[in-house]
Amino acid sequence: MSTTSTTRTIRSATGPGAARVGHLTLRPVDPLKDAVLLHSWLTHPKSAFWMMQDAALVDVERAYMELAADEHQQAHLGLHDGVPAFLTERYDPAHRELVGLYEPEPGDVGMHFLVAPTDRPVHGFTRAVITTVMAELFADPATRRVVVEPDVANTAVHALNAAVGFVPEREIQKPEKKALLSFCTREQFEKAVSA
Repeated sequence: MSTTSTTRTIRSATGPGAARVGHLTLRPVDPLKDAVLLHSWLTHPKSAFWMMQDAALVDVERAYMELAADEHQQAHLGLHDGVPAFLTERYDPAHRELVGLYEPEPGDVGMHFLVAPTDRPVHGFTRAVITTVMAELFADPATRRVVVEPDVANTAVHALNAAVGFVPEREIQKPEKKALLSFCTREQFEKAVSA
């Protein structure tokens, strides 16, 4: 997996209301420059499922410095019309997060995403973000299937995952949580977003 060092446009979201969401771009997270912003997002009560509620600024810096140095993971900051609005992480599940918890297949890519907490939500924005992140992952021809492992209690993200084609396989016990292991193939994604 490779990262780019510049901001780039990612595929536009598709589906109802996507045109009203605005322009989405991605750039690699800069662990030091972005730490204050990410800290405010990750410690916000609406981000409880990221389990960083008590993280200090230095903890966030350290976590994203380690992630940036890891060849099996990447983090990108998502911009909405040029303003930071979401975070996405890509990982190789054969080496991170799910090692020993399922049998990875060639072309599996793990994904996390977080929409920044806001007092002024844009209708359809979170769905546009996950749709766009998925389109970006599938833009890589080597990606055959996206794997997610959200907390079993995170029903809001389960609904979003289903909306873009994820199918739950089973519950798994990770060290930090009970998770719902779910998969989405390229075909499942394309069918879901074209419906």
